Amino acid sequence: MKKYFLSIFTLILPLLTFAQEAEKGLDEKVNDAFMPIATWWEGFVLTTVPIGEYNVPFVVILLVVGATFFTIYFKFPSITKFGLAINTVRGKYDDIDHPVVEPAYGDSTPGGDAIETIRDESQEGEVSHFQALATAVSGTVGLGNIAGVAVAIALGGPGATFWMIVCGLIGMATKFVECTLGVKYRDVGEDGTVYGGPMYYMSKGLKERGFTGIGKVLGVLFAILCVGASFGGGNAFQSNQAAVQLSSLFGMSGGATGLIIGAVLAVLVGIVIIGGIKRIAKITEKIVPFMAGIYVLAALVIIFANFSYIDDAFGLIFKGAFTPMAGLGGFVGVIIVGFQRAAFSNEAGAGSAAIAHSAVKTKYPASEGVVALLEPFIDTVVICTMTALVIIFFNIDGTNMQSVFEYGAVDGSSVILNGGGQLGGVDLTSQAFDSVIPGFSYILTIAIVLFAFSTMISWSYYGLQSWKYLFGKGKRADLVYKLLFLIFVVIGAAATLDAVIKFSDAMILALVFPNMIGLFFLFPKVREEMTKYLSAIRSNKE
Repeated sequence: MKKYFLSIFTLILPLLTFAQEAEKGLDEKVNDAFMPIATWWEGFVLTTVPIGEYNVPFVVILLVVGATFFTIYFKFPSITKFGLAINTVRGKYDDIDHPVVEPAYGDSTPGGDAIETIRDESQEGEVSHFQALATAVSGTVGLGNIAGVAVAIALGGPGATFWMIVCGLIGMATKFVECTLGVKYRDVGEDGTVYGGPMYYMSKGLKERGFTGIGKVLGVLFAILCVGASFGGGNAFQSNQAAVQLSSLFGMSGGATGLIIGAVLAVLVGIVIIGGIKRIAKITEKIVPFMAGIYVLAALVIIFANFSYIDDAFGLIFKGAFTPMAGLGGFVGVIIVGFQRAAFSNEAGAGSAAIAHSAVKTKYPASEGVVALLEPFIDTVVICTMTALVIIFFNIDGTNMQSVFEYGAVDGSSVILNGGGQLGGVDLTSQAFDSVIPGFSYILTIAIVLFAFSTMISWSYYGLQSWKYLFGKGKRADLVYKLLFLIFVVIGAAATLDAVIKFSDAMILALVFPNMIGLFFLFPKVREEMTKYLSAIRSNKE
């Protein structure tokens, strides 16, 4: 432990020089040099397909078509299996997952396992259903729920909210499929450590289907992309946004300020990730309910303060979904905006959450699949909708927003002001909250830092599992990855490497391509596992 932290601080010292150089323009030079590569990569991942007068990213089409297919094939699990998911999370079926086996006559096996039984798979795993869900949710709930919703409404109007909800509901089926497969094809080490995720169900599952070579290639490709995504979109971008919010709140500036914030974050993240998934799960099961509770409570305060306008708000959402306002780009444009922001927010289809869910203690893979259903529901259907309502209330009479921006005027993650300036999506959400709860920007900053912190520790686990898949499961490989990850925490906070973050963020979306191929090959296995789990529940009731 001491050697580990000594290494961290030894590496942080040279980064002080880096931060000082960054103030002299080093970060801009790196950014300019890397921007052509980042632009090409983002353009490649977000290759568009013309649909009428619109250019729709193919990755969004793949996500939506896949999610729709799984929803229909599994008979709308977001509705039919929702109650089962709640009961599984709260432990109603734990006796099925962890049965108590009576010792056979003369059996001296430690733990009382019946000598006639085979290995008890319920002993495999490291975390509970709730802990696995909390870890996965912490990796998806973040700035997309705060800033992304504001940008979606700015671009597509209130109607975009409807299509975000629809995308979240069908995305629940995709999470169900990928997380069931994650548990089914996981590896378990001799010490009980679990190794799982898309790279394992691609290599092992496709081997069963006779596609050994394709499975290995897809597994390696996913792992490489996931490592890159963990350093960038899941790490550097998060620490950068946390540093920006803290610096803005306290009126600080300069590369050294970012370095200090990054160093503190790196130490805090390092303390957590040393303990592996068990430590991460213990932290996320406390942070996620707390941070979500703060945000949801504030949203509820505003919703109840505007209770008389709730029907008007939902009226705008439904009306805008099918009869969009003039200048919004038409009906198809609103659908695209809603689907794109929701898909990017809940990561259903990217496969990253399957890595966290694979570590669950269960003997029935489908039990964790139904638990994973709740993730897009929490992320998109609940939190994103609440954010949308707050912003819509802010402009319920059509005056506040026009003084800030015009619908349809956005550029990347910023809203273009009528005066020509720009307002980040986070700032817009903050203004909407401040209009009812003065000073909420301070609370929002805390929420953003917690969102960023929890996302970083979750993605550290995703990246580490992928790193192990590529370079082996030894302690030295683990240490190398964790040190690199912590370095990127500091770099992300101290520099403005927009191109690097842009490149890495696109890697998260690139995960969709190998993952969805694997899901389309293996989804029949999910049906088999679901049948086994439901049969076990029925048998237990009898």
